[in-house]
Amino acid sequence: MKAVFVKEFGGAENLEIREVENPPKPKGTQVLVNVKASALNRADILQRKGSYPAPKGYPERILGLEFAGEVAEIGELVSNFKIDERVFGITAGGAQAEFLLTDERLLAKIPEKLNFPKATAVPEAFITAHDAIFTQGDLQAGETLLVHAVGSGVGVAALQLAKAKDIKVIGTSRTRAKLEKCRNFGLNEGISVDSETNFANTIKEKTGGVDVVLDLVGAKYLQANLESLNLRGRLILVGTPSGGRAELNFALAMSKRLKIIGTVLRSRSTEEKAEATKKFVEEVVPLLEEGTIRPVIDRIFAFEEIREAHERMESNESFGKIVLEF
Repeated sequence: MKAVFVKEFGGAENLEIREVENPPKPKGTQVLVNVKASALNRADILQRKGSYPAPKGYPERILGLEFAGEVAEIGELVSNFKIDERVFGITAGGAQAEFLLTDERLLAKIPEKLNFPKATAVPEAFITAHDAIFTQGDLQAGETLLVHAVGSGVGVAALQLAKAKDIKVIGTSRTRAKLEKCRNFGLNEGISVDSETNFANTIKEKTGGVDVVLDLVGAKYLQANLESLNLRGRLILVGTPSGGRAELNFALAMSKRLKIIGTVLRSRSTEEKAEATKKFVEEVVPLLEEGTIRPVIDRIFAFEEIREAHERMESNESFGKIVLEF
């Protein structure tokens, strides 16, 4: 089969399409998926550079965390899927290849209105966002959510999921144009942080404070996050592009009785991912079917244009997901 392959860790010029060995035949609850589309994530960039190794059991040099395709073969214990059925889901690696072997518990059926490119733009962003703000952050109706990097794939997904429950959302971005695009998805307040590093004062002026912060940025925002949170607020740490270390004001966190929660999806066990996927099927897929939320695609590339796709992501100009299509 063909796959996106990292010849050497480093720049995008080290990516190529290479013939690799097919996955083994599915057994038990395993499903072999004929991948029709995949999407890029920041983790792909980091893995390509050699700074984010794949978890044990997943390919070191074949990228990809999400996919959409058709069921090619099933194991003898598979009960929820049939041959040729359209499916999408998450994996810890290897999704940017023609075939992928996975557990049926990590799959969902694609809603009829979504084609493969649109479907593959959903799983990683929406499962991550839903798990972070609702399962981990316990976001409730009547509360206020702050989303950093709101124009990113996970950011726009969190915005849509929160607005589906009529929750007020504040978003930050270094790009004013992305904030304007997010207003089309219901963003209540947008804060440009291209020059403002302490956004807490602006948040206090506009809303008085927030209940949950979804932080996709990292260390640079820690102090302002603590200042922005209301009493018993929850800070959900998901990304670290601005750094992974910062000084913590214990007194402020303790006086507000804050919860600081770190979360990552990729390295979780199959059981944990299965639980997140189950909630996604129950609570998010129906919203996709009725059109309340929708995938946001920045650009679609052919798999052979993998280098250009990585360059597009690294430019930080993208809004929504960058998709690869076979």
